[in-house]
Amino acid sequence: MAATWIKPLHVNKSKTIARTISDRTDYAENPNKTRQGELVTGYECNPRTVDAEFLLAKQEYTDKTSRSHTNNILAYHIRQSFKPGEVDVETANKLGYELAMRFTKGRHAFIVATHEDKAHTHNHIIFNSTTLDCTKKFRNPLRSNRIVRHISDFICIENGLSVIENPKPSKGHYGSWLGESKEPTLREKLQNTIDDSLAQKPADFNEFLRFMEAAEYEIKRGKHISFKSKGGRGFLRLRSLDNDYTEGAIRERIDGARIVRLKEKPASAYQPPSDNLLMQIQRCVKPKGSHGYDNWAKVFNLKQIAKTFSFLQENNLLEYSKLAEKAQQAKNDYHGICSRIKEIDSRLPVITSLQKHIGTYGKTKDIYAEYRKSGWSKKFHLAHEHKIESHKAAKKAFNELGLTKLPTTKTLETEYAMLLAEKKTLWAKHKETRQNMLDILTVKANADELLGHKGDEKAKETERT
Repeated sequence: MAATWIKPLHVNKSKTIARTISDRTDYAENPNKTRQGELVTGYECNPRTVDAEFLLAKQEYTDKTSRSHTNNILAYHIRQSFKPGEVDVETANKLGYELAMRFTKGRHAFIVATHEDKAHTHNHIIFNSTTLDCTKKFRNPLRSNRIVRHISDFICIENGLSVIENPKPSKGHYGSWLGESKEPTLREKLQNTIDDSLAQKPADFNEFLRFMEAAEYEIKRGKHISFKSKGGRGFLRLRSLDNDYTEGAIRERIDGARIVRLKEKPASAYQPPSDNLLMQIQRCVKPKGSHGYDNWAKVFNLKQIAKTFSFLQENNLLEYSKLAEKAQQAKNDYHGICSRIKEIDSRLPVITSLQKHIGTYGKTKDIYAEYRKSGWSKKFHLAHEHKIESHKAAKKAFNELGLTKLPTTKTLETEYAMLLAEKKTLWAKHKETRQNMLDILTVKANADELLGHKGDEKAKETERT
């Protein structure tokens, strides 16, 4: 896992709250980066109308609490990146969804947009600062970046992915954060090589240059002398270095007219920071056969056996066929809820569009009738072009939907309200059904392992919409 961070989103200068939210969500949902929106998922919101839904929730929050959003945090932005080539975009989107659910505990609506335009696949997660019930706001904890990174790391370890060994800080210069363990810059390396060459007591400046060439530095002579190290990207002029390393200062140091006290160098050369504990554990657990792994596996297996026996007894699953049937039923129940939620999410925009077209059709049908009576007059069309074309667009939409009789506006409003209520009920069951599925699949995987069913599932299945 590469860097993971969280940032609060405030109202931008000279922009409204609505425009600020819209700008951030539009950036995350960029169709050119998300396969035309295929890699965008939402929780308790429709990605197509997420900005309007966030804004509506904030208005309801103001009405309920009488508090204003002026100069307040509107939403939060989490960025989660993965090691190049290690995870596909669909899996990355699922892991981003899992991260958002664990961090917000399911109390805030959010979208997860997976971008594939870079070498490293990464997620942009934006969640509303207002809770789903519109009575509270998210309280960003201290060291929230560290909390988000830890949750993300655990999710990666659970899914067999890499975690970042030495994450960069969210604030401050990276070099200053590394301190004495940072690698010297090209400028510092050149100054160190100059010191080493002068320590050999060159007789004159030309001999000093020969020492520099022996140290694999290319020299460009001219008005200003420049050096380039082997494999370097460009030349560095002496006059651009510190005062003790200009051409004049070096000549004085050779003649003994300038004395420079050199800093004590570290006893050992630069070494990259060592692995953190997470990486050590990750590499220790994976390879079997080590003493640490055997001890861990023994305790872990005993605990899993005890949990498996308890679950089978409590649920009267004393026959393997019943256990397999129960596991399949749990998967079917979960996938059934997910499929129905997707159907509702697909139908709601259709209803909204249909309501719009029905309204347009009613307002323009008289003009279109006159246009037809005029014998499709070009002059009449030019005078009423907008209404005529809007009428045609509405009729085309009806034909695409295969409607022979238009539903009433009231019927559509009733259907929309019923679907929203059904979706809310389904989301309430979603979490419980998913957890039930995970529990039964875990028990079945443990039973398969104990019974030696190599062809069956051996690991807990993690799924979601």
